[in-house]
Amino acid sequence: MTQPPAAVESARPARVRLGQRGARALTAEFGRHVGPKTALVVGAEIDSPVLQAAIDALVPDARLAVVGSPAAAGAAAALRIQVEALGSWVADRVRVLDSVAESDPVDFVMVATPLRGTAEQIRAELDDLGKRLNPGGLLSVYAPAALPGMRDLGAEELDRQSALYGVGSDLVLRNRPPVRVHRLRYTPADVATVTRLVPADRTSSVPLTRGMHIDSNGIAAAGLALGLAAVARATRPKSRLWLLPALAAVPVAAFFRDPQRDVPADDASVVAASDGKVLSVERVRDERFGDGEFLRIAVFLSVLDVHVNRSPVAGKVADFFVSDGGFAAAMNPAAEHNVSAYTVLETPHGTVVVAQRTGLIARRIVQRAPVGALLAKGERFGLIRFGSRTDVYLPASGATALVAPGDRVLGGTTVIARWS
Repeated sequence: MTQPPAAVESARPARVRLGQRGARALTAEFGRHVGPKTALVVGAEIDSPVLQAAIDALVPDARLAVVGSPAAAGAAAALRIQVEALGSWVADRVRVLDSVAESDPVDFVMVATPLRGTAEQIRAELDDLGKRLNPGGLLSVYAPAALPGMRDLGAEELDRQSALYGVGSDLVLRNRPPVRVHRLRYTPADVATVTRLVPADRTSSVPLTRGMHIDSNGIAAAGLALGLAAVARATRPKSRLWLLPALAAVPVAAFFRDPQRDVPADDASVVAASDGKVLSVERVRDERFGDGEFLRIAVFLSVLDVHVNRSPVAGKVADFFVSDGGFAAAMNPAAEHNVSAYTVLETPHGTVVVAQRTGLIARRIVQRAPVGALLAKGERFGLIRFGSRTDVYLPASGATALVAPGDRVLGGTTVIARWS
């Protein structure tokens, strides 16, 4: 490919442009790598939010190449003027190219124009863009989100490619039109990369204040409650039954609160995977995770605790599986055999596992980190609906517990163990 994806973009005349929120989602992985890095932005326009977000993510050891949109005459010259106007610090790190063919292999490729067209066009475009990546590199693309009842062959093909090579996606509703951002990785990333990550933000959560968000599950649940209230009010206007679902909307949304947390910078620390009370600290063996002995720290979450789960360490998702079982009360020792979702992390210290366990009431586990995804310490990766339990498994030979049964912990903040 010698030009940005013009053929794919022109497959549909409707214009799609990313806003600031969508641009942050597209450039999120580039932005959260704090060490040396290289990137290529394809299809940039003057004052593009994607280009601005990529420039904002620059660090002293970063280098950024930019290719303008073919739809804009003289795009390269105009982009060079814009980059020079930002000062020498930016100009020394950003290079405007006339075509993608001029780019050296990079760690990140971010496409600022939507991928659209037939399945064959999408596959050809992704294949060509993937060739611009270093081993373990990441490709970020987006397309309009398919609306219910409507079929979009391009979006369907992107979904298939994401199922094969995806390491995460974001639905950005606050964009016109809504878009879905896909992150694809065609070759495995080096696990050492995780030590240079900061936690990623979830663009689909809704900020209430600077320090408090509501998870998208909470918005959906509250919306359902308000919808039931509206139906009840319309069908039975003289009854006050509509007040029940209406008043329930606030506590339901509050259950899915997602506060910002300060993650300890100490590389030797292991943080709690969730809020709650420590149930047990013990040594166990589990052949599913290896032959060695593990230090398991179990935490019980009541319905009043924050139920967003966070990675206790920096690592790469090596495996994910769900184990069938019962629904015993989470505080009961028998809860160890409940239905559980296991996220297996490859880390510089060995295998670390986070188990999300259902409880007597909790029957729904959400896990958002696909195999191959990189997680920073303290990064959100899922949640459990209503009372439940999380277990963290650490290599017993390399970790020392710093908590005891009965201690209260906060996910992403409380240090529960240290690496030897």
